[in-house]
Amino acid sequence: MSGIRGKVIAITGASSGIGEAAAVHLAERGARLVLGARREDRLTAVVDRITAEGGTATGVLVDVTRRQDLRRLTDTAVERFGRLDVLVSNAGTMAVSPFDDLRQDDWDAMVATHITGFLNGIAAALPLFRRQRSGHFVTIGSTAAHTVRSPQGVYAATKTAVKVLTEGLRQESGPDLRVTLVSPGFTHTEGVGKGAGPAVAAALIEQRDAIAMPPSAVAAAIGFAIEQPDGVDVGEIVVRPTAQS
Repeated sequence: MSGIRGKVIAITGASSGIGEAAAVHLAERGARLVLGARREDRLTAVVDRITAEGGTATGVLVDVTRRQDLRRLTDTAVERFGRLDVLVSNAGTMAVSPFDDLRQDDWDAMVATHITGFLNGIAAALPLFRRQRSGHFVTIGSTAAHTVRSPQGVYAATKTAVKVLTEGLRQESGPDLRVTLVSPGFTHTEGVGKGAGPAVAAALIEQRDAIAMPPSAVAAAIGFAIEQPDGVDVGEIVVRPTAQS
């Protein structure tokens, strides 16, 4: 099935930022959505917005670090729509800090969300995709996997792992599945600076407000990869503000 209309698409981290923008973008183009996030009130608001505008969406409480939550997300897609065509792994955290701050809980959170959470999504969707003989993994990476900048060392490392895992998955996917990495640069989301130390947070927010691109730009890149004809696999899309070096 090429195009977007009618496809069943699950998105993690769908309550704000890139996930919310992707949900709205894909719903406007006729996708049937299963949206996962931890914040029930924000998730409900996104679902209500889409349905009020004539789209199709349902919400599922999902913490990507919990295997059973990802299985519940994919099971909901099958129970409601009979299949799952695309899994967009978008959930993320950007609690960056210098190594000297020793914020090990934040390091653990980035590893758990970006790496373990991504693998949990693969484990939940891959058997279903194999049975269907079709499916598309779309993973949100980062330009931090291409250029490491202080104090983003741990964040960049986890996003580099995502890039490597995505390529490994692509090589093993075979002719029936598609695997895409979307690597955004600086994007204007509430997550920028969230959880960082005061000085780092202030610097990131200042830079975000000066040069960041809107989440809708990343949503359009996600849509581009999904809408390609059968047999066409977009391996990676890098999308960044023109002001970002």
